[in-house]
Amino acid sequence: MRSVVRLLAGRQAICHRRHAGDCASGTMKKGLVLGVYDGCSLGEYKPTATFARYDEKTGGKLMSLIKGMKIGHGDVQVFSNVGTEFTSIAVTNLGPEGLGYNEVERLDECKEAIRTAAAVGARALQDEGLTQIYVEGFTNPEPAAEGAILAVWRYQELRDKADRYPEVRIELFENDDMDGWMRGKVKAENQNLARKIEETPANLMTPYIFGQIAVDSLCPCGIAVDVRDKDWIESMKMSAFLQVARGSCEPPVFVEMSYCGLGGPNPIVLTGKGITFDSGGLCLKECRGMSEYRGDLAGAAVIVAVMKTIAMMALPIDVIALIPLAESMIGGMAAHPGDIVRARNGKSIMIEDTDNEGRVILADTLSYSQSFHPCLVMNIATLTPGIRKALGTSSSGTWTNANVVWRELERAGSETGDRLWRMPLWKYYKQRVTDYRGVDLNNVGKARGGGPNLGAAFLKEFLHEVDFAHVDITGTGLLSNGIGHPYLRKNVMTGRPTRTLVQFLYQIACPHVKGDEC
Repeated sequence: MRSVVRLLAGRQAICHRRHAGDCASGTMKKGLVLGVYDGCSLGEYKPTATFARYDEKTGGKLMSLIKGMKIGHGDVQVFSNVGTEFTSIAVTNLGPEGLGYNEVERLDECKEAIRTAAAVGARALQDEGLTQIYVEGFTNPEPAAEGAILAVWRYQELRDKADRYPEVRIELFENDDMDGWMRGKVKAENQNLARKIEETPANLMTPYIFGQIAVDSLCPCGIAVDVRDKDWIESMKMSAFLQVARGSCEPPVFVEMSYCGLGGPNPIVLTGKGITFDSGGLCLKECRGMSEYRGDLAGAAVIVAVMKTIAMMALPIDVIALIPLAESMIGGMAAHPGDIVRARNGKSIMIEDTDNEGRVILADTLSYSQSFHPCLVMNIATLTPGIRKALGTSSSGTWTNANVVWRELERAGSETGDRLWRMPLWKYYKQRVTDYRGVDLNNVGKARGGGPNLGAAFLKEFLHEVDFAHVDITGTGLLSNGIGHPYLRKNVMTGRPTRTLVQFLYQIACPHVKGDEC
């Protein structure tokens, strides 16, 4: 991890493109985000070390301005004309000093407070029209970079250039931990890449276009990308995948990505659902809100973002990523409820509900993953609406057959603030998807309830003798509701859980007992 800055210096020109609208720094309006902690009484605040140093330069003007004001935890107050260096200064409250890991919440509250403070401060200055924003590093610059960069991101590629909001440049203010800042910057910018892919309308994000984006994003960073066509998919006997794709005029694509950071025999394999638009097929979704399912490729988008991040961080780990890409539509060749297809591993599947298409295309993908002799297979998908009902946007439902994998995943979520919650992967659920006469599996399962668990049990049937984890991001990976994560703009795709998966892979690649101090 210490080599991040050195690596980025050589790779930024390839993997990061400057926005065409960036102005020379001398013409930018500059802002500064500083923090305070709760004091002993209402309206009393304790400045961070950086705040105190800056305030000394102003002759104590900032502290006198905020004295007696009500700035709650996670709130912000903007002041102008405090000094000559910055047009405006945003003062944000981190809450109580000395926060740490909360065992009950499974959350590093210190890092999350920093993300929130940096986010609300940066966005407040963005709303003031400032285009160059400096953020103090607080006690840990990594989450500060994450919060600020995620908070100011907008999807505006389809707006007329004359009507676009100006791009905002986020910089670290007076802190020596540039390594930590760059880690946070890389993670946040690549989560924004996932958000951009998810936000793009389905007519502009077909399977082929997604494959091209994977090539353009990853090849310059040293990742091998193979985009396979329909003929290759047929040659691999991925009949279940093809059955889902038949309802659309857009041909399916299978993307295979390979990052070799170690050169070992047993890589980690990531698989992700890549439905570029999900109409539900003949089991048609309701028209109202259907446009959100342009984001049904969120699992695939997150995987591209994760692969780019681990390459830029040069993690010593081997990762292969597999993404089946197709549209789920209602054309004349669409699958009917009750159709039976045979997956790549020979198991027959009854498609009882065409809107449960994700697990069907992933069946062949998971079966194919076995050919790489992986040490772990991890699947990321917007698989079931049931997990959104169960957990909301608080966390991503997670199923695994390995306690050690869950331990590291839970730890990663607590570090990033993008938490996971373990769900049961019991034989009880396996029986409910396999106990059918005349067919090996059913893509719905018997009896009421437990839909997310049945989806995980279904996927597991296409793997054998390998550690497995499945992350259902239907609640977390689509549109943000603006609750709980102030750095994610409301009604915009989230790109979650990119940073958690990166943190997990970092923990696997560089084993350590304790996380970074806050």
